[in-house]
Amino acid sequence: MSTTDPRDGVPTGPLAGLLVADFSRVLAGPYATMLLADMGADVVKVEGPAGDETRSWTPPQRGEVSTYYLGVNRGKRSIALDLREPDDAAAARELARRADVLVENFKPGGMAKFGLDHETVSAENPGIVYASITGFGTGAGRDVPGYDLMVQAISGLMSLTGDPEGPPFRAGISVFDVMAGNHATIGVLAALRHREITGRGQHVEVNLLSSALTGLVNHSSAYVAGGVVPLRMGNAHPSVFPYEPLPTADTELIVTAANDRQFRRLCEVLGVPELADDPRFARNADRTRRREELRPLLVERLRTRPALDWFDLLVAAGVPCGPINTIDGGFAMAERFGLDPVVEVGEGDAAVPTTRHPIRFSGTPASYRLPPPGLDEHGEELRRWLSAPAGNRSGNPAGTAGEGSGRG
Repeated sequence: MSTTDPRDGVPTGPLAGLLVADFSRVLAGPYATMLLADMGADVVKVEGPAGDETRSWTPPQRGEVSTYYLGVNRGKRSIALDLREPDDAAAARELARRADVLVENFKPGGMAKFGLDHETVSAENPGIVYASITGFGTGAGRDVPGYDLMVQAISGLMSLTGDPEGPPFRAGISVFDVMAGNHATIGVLAALRHREITGRGQHVEVNLLSSALTGLVNHSSAYVAGGVVPLRMGNAHPSVFPYEPLPTADTELIVTAANDRQFRRLCEVLGVPELADDPRFARNADRTRRREELRPLLVERLRTRPALDWFDLLVAAGVPCGPINTIDGGFAMAERFGLDPVVEVGEGDAAVPTTRHPIRFSGTPASYRLPPPGLDEHGEELRRWLSAPAGNRSGNPAGTAGEGSGRG
């Protein structure tokens, strides 16, 4: 396959040349396939007749469309297929036969009902990289529905989130859906590298609970390596101090002096250099163990200036810190740092503001060719292409060759 922008005819991005059949919905899968689209892959989003349910997850919305849907579906073409209908199922199977990558998050076994499971698809297309995202794997947990909130609870994350004296809390985002989407992307890229060497694809399996347990990093290690079950500490860190919000003259400021050098600089800026030489606080382990002694000494100085004053002074001295923003403040800070966090996708009134791809490539930058598609927006041209001989370019809206490049 070749990825070609129909407006300019030029393949772009490090994944130019790949066709991705996206049978996923909601968040983890669509996030992964959007990242692949940003990197140049042609992504065909297969939706049921009612469409991806996030289209209607409102408020908030832009026009008639959920901003949730808009946030994870740019760069794709949409085709609505009812897989219970023979002609639509045949079109889906032909798409899988031509694809380089297939991403799905059906319940385990769900794709087999339509002849779209890995075993069936790879028999026709041995070069395909087939990625499955589930909640709890395909073993004993196969029948348990996978929702991020459930996984936050089951994994233990909620037990770590919130005030020590209060109830457990969920994270403010579907953190493990996003993490699983990233893991699926990494798995796809690794499998593509393997295919480049061997000519054969493979089945990449990601589940939310495994993503959660690896994503708990130091807390997971505390348990498996140290036999310690961590519990929530509010905004405090179990192994580093200071590494939390501290009050200033107006609002709280995140201060993360995570090593001895940073702590010394913090003390110098605060005007209490003697604290860095105090044997009670000389090393991180000392500061962490005696945080209740050290915190009021730091707060006494921090309360003499507003948070943003301290931010400028501490950053200039090399001490990591930051204000606690709302989302608009986060984007404003990214603008201040020259990160250009917002990109508009599409043209004229159809343009949609979206969040920039997180990776910058010096030679093959991310591209933003297509705005998030309307339901079945590209259905007619995709059906025409899928019904044409595989080697016929003329019916393919992306101008692609019509054969999966991984067939051996």
